[in-house]
Amino acid sequence: MSTPPAQDPLSRERAHLGSSRAALRAMREDVENLDITDVTANWVNAAVLQHQIDERIKALADLSHTPLFFGRLDYLHAPGADKAEGAEGERFYIGRRHVHDAEGDPMVIDWRAPVSQPFYRASKKDPMDVGLRRRFGYTSGDLTAYEDEHLSDPSEAAATSKLLQQEIERPRVGPMRDIVATIQPEQDEIVRSGLAGSVCVQGGPGTGKTAVGLHRVAYLLYAHRERLARTGTLVIGPNKSFLHYIEQVLPALGELEVKQATVDDLVAHVEVHGTDDATAAVVKGDARMAEVLRRAVRSHVTLPTEGVVVVRGSRRWRVPAYELETIVGELLDRDIRYGAAREALPQRIAHAVLVQMERSGEAPDDRVQDAVARNTAVKAAVKAIWPPVDPAKLVLRLLTDADFLAVHADGILDEDEQKEILWSKPVRSVKSAKWSPADAVLIDEATDLVQRTHSLGHVVLDEAQDLSPMQYRAVGRRCTTGSATVLGDLAQGTTPWATRSWDEALAHLGKGDAVIEELTAGFRVPTDVITYASRLLPYIAPGLTPVASVRENPGFFEVRPTTADEQVVDACEELLRNEGSIGLIAADARIPALTEALAAAGLTYLGPGEETTAQTRLTLVPASLAKGLEYDYVVLDEPQAVVDGEPDERTGLRRLYVALTRAVSGLTVTHAAPLPQQLA
Repeated sequence: MSTPPAQDPLSRERAHLGSSRAALRAMREDVENLDITDVTANWVNAAVLQHQIDERIKALADLSHTPLFFGRLDYLHAPGADKAEGAEGERFYIGRRHVHDAEGDPMVIDWRAPVSQPFYRASKKDPMDVGLRRRFGYTSGDLTAYEDEHLSDPSEAAATSKLLQQEIERPRVGPMRDIVATIQPEQDEIVRSGLAGSVCVQGGPGTGKTAVGLHRVAYLLYAHRERLARTGTLVIGPNKSFLHYIEQVLPALGELEVKQATVDDLVAHVEVHGTDDATAAVVKGDARMAEVLRRAVRSHVTLPTEGVVVVRGSRRWRVPAYELETIVGELLDRDIRYGAAREALPQRIAHAVLVQMERSGEAPDDRVQDAVARNTAVKAAVKAIWPPVDPAKLVLRLLTDADFLAVHADGILDEDEQKEILWSKPVRSVKSAKWSPADAVLIDEATDLVQRTHSLGHVVLDEAQDLSPMQYRAVGRRCTTGSATVLGDLAQGTTPWATRSWDEALAHLGKGDAVIEELTAGFRVPTDVITYASRLLPYIAPGLTPVASVRENPGFFEVRPTTADEQVVDACEELLRNEGSIGLIAADARIPALTEALAAAGLTYLGPGEETTAQTRLTLVPASLAKGLEYDYVVLDEPQAVVDGEPDERTGLRRLYVALTRAVSGLTVTHAAPLPQQLA
């Protein structure tokens, strides 16, 4: 017999979904109808309030293709109630944002709320007072299925959630999605870790470390919104393509204020037009350069040889050279920022004058001290003793003046290292210099030595394994008074200065007390693919735990010998018959040839980071830009060419490891040249 519609659980859940969407629309309309005409004192207040209202309206957008709620919890007892009292349990729908009805009663609970935590953590062993956990399945935003777990029923055996598995393995088209419906217990522990502490997540391909980092930001904004609204948050990625790929995750969770940047964006004090060879870049990125710069900045301070005479009216006040020398010595011993010390020096000199005035019977106040600090003689003395320093000019002099570099690098860099970073041709000015990315980081360090860098409340640093020690220092300056979430995989380090250990990296970041977590369960890469790629681990990161895929679908995997580029295109066309996105990954040097082959076949394609559509699902990806991206199916062209495209074999094998692990459903490896022996 068919179940009457009124008793059909799926119909009831669909009705609740409809009611929840209507309630969300009402919440949005309430905000849209707010009249602020009579509640603001001036146009500035009105503009600020209107901006807040506009952001709230955006946050309450109902995304039709995104499930409003994805789970339900039926508690055995009311949360917080004494179980002995037998208080009746409550039912909560768990979703991306809070939704309430006209009376203010919750219809959907934010996934970040404490009451939602058992949705991710509860188990048969520890049901956390949950009687039933229900997961929902959706198709194009419509609720189509549900699945129940009776956590407090000992007679029901624990089983893998089919809906959870389907969500994990769902084809990917478009930008990166949130994982709010599929967060695992070990991921949830990281997501909900406190704001005060920093966390470093070591995770192999497909373990969800990037998503965990983004969801941690969303959680922290929920739990500490007022504080982070004042101090700010920032997500740092390896390149613009990567940032474009992940940029929709936080807005989908209702968070619109988080800024995104690359490390190059952070240190953009000069225009970068040049490049360094690997050896020079390694030296410039070495943490020892910080001490070279510190010495160079402090070298501008000159101990006084003459006193300062301040004339006020008919009186002359003299601060002798030995007293000035004492003042300068005290400022140097405090080791404060060069600029802050320079600002303090005239006040210190003025204070010495005021002491003399008081001894003579005068009663000067703060206004007199400020006037003395601005005195022409005091200004001239400060300029001679503690002249202003331009960070870019300082770095330019270090890189072009061999004698200046030798003095300040003595005992830090050897002669060969100094020669590596010296420019061979003279440069007229800062603007005409062809600065490299590593030079910009040096300028950022020098800038901070002169004036303190603004610190944010929380910073997420993704693909961190590729940063140099000096780049870590640049990021660390942005969170000296805040915390950080560091994400990366030592096996995917593809720069000559790649991180050797997280302890070392965190020390450079200034977060040596950060907790290091390791994610080893793979949710993205199919079993056969990750097993094949893991053959490289003993050569690129010995000691790291291989990723263990938890996916039931082993995935499609094939190694296919080829004799022409047309056969590579054929492999792409075969995979395009499947649903989902396709990535053709190749060594950078192979991109022009493959571009011609795709054009000859009439296949349209995108560049890395561009959003795939139903009409264009193929992306041509240089191996150097593949990190952090993912595609349902991948064709990897000529693995040996990927290895050969890097300065050394270890870096090349790491680049290959990255390229091999971009597939979500299947991988085809095409090669005319022999495969690297490490894959045998």
